[in-house]
Amino acid sequence: MTDTSNVPNVKVPAYDNPQTGAVLPLTSNVATGATLKPFVPVVTAATPLEEELPEGFDPFAHLKEVYIPQHNAAVRLFFSDLASDWKPNIATARSSLRVACTINVDDNELMIAMRHRLLFDILGWGQSNLIIYNGSKDDIAPPVHGHPRIYFYFSQDAQSVVAGAKKLDAEYSFRLMKETSATITKAKLTILATLIKEFFVIANIGLHFTKGKNIYSYLDLVNGYRLKIYANTEADALPIIEKLLECQEITYDQTKLTTHEPLKPNINIAPVEQMVYEKETPVPAYRPIANVRFRYSYAEIPLVKKPVYLVDTTGTHKPLVH
Repeated sequence: MTDTSNVPNVKVPAYDNPQTGAVLPLTSNVATGATLKPFVPVVTAATPLEEELPEGFDPFAHLKEVYIPQHNAAVRLFFSDLASDWKPNIATARSSLRVACTINVDDNELMIAMRHRLLFDILGWGQSNLIIYNGSKDDIAPPVHGHPRIYFYFSQDAQSVVAGAKKLDAEYSFRLMKETSATITKAKLTILATLIKEFFVIANIGLHFTKGKNIYSYLDLVNGYRLKIYANTEADALPIIEKLLECQEITYDQTKLTTHEPLKPNINIAPVEQMVYEKETPVPAYRPIANVRFRYSYAEIPLVKKPVYLVDTTGTHKPLVH
């Protein structure tokens, strides 16, 4: 150790090099931190990577080296139901498929392609975790499969049908989107039937409205409504729409209503007939105007063969609520 009296106001032993015995001078003032002799590091630049392919490069061998681990990792995920210590065997169908999908290092190009197609195309790994749309991508609606459907049937009073004319009727429905065939019960349908009777039956007579040529569509896909009411005016259609919504305690939203009023007339000014099977037959009017009355309501439940009648004003069916 040597005295460092040459350093102003600082007396500390200098560090020496134990290997050579040489004294290593101080590089900074211990008291003030001031640099006595700047340290300039020696930087050796790394040798740049080769930007060219090595001599004798085998592209197929390189592709296999990169591709096989990635492919076989997907195979392990697809067959993750097999034991973690699974060994290649063909004792079961799943094990046989895994053996067929796994690429070996000595496989040729044809074998690799066949194993790839088996996993990605035939077994469907290439379609996993994908959203598949059928039909127009602008018409994506919540699926209704499995949800019970509630129908409302209306028909014209027999005494109001003009001689020779066809009796008009109408049927509308909505889905119970909060129910499935597994969750729906007779008790739940009975409660719904009670509401239907309250809204659509007055003194044992079904509610009526005027059917016509105009279309009033109410679209609420989340709650299961795809209504298309043929009515004479909006005032005729709205009470029916509102009561159908009230059956599920849903508030009417005017923004979900669209109207269509065709210019084609729906009244035949003069009798028009056409030849049908060697007989003069009156041409039916285009969407004629007539009153139709509520007759009955029933539920269709997936996997249940017969409909469940909820309310019936005709006396023909046996409903849950009389």
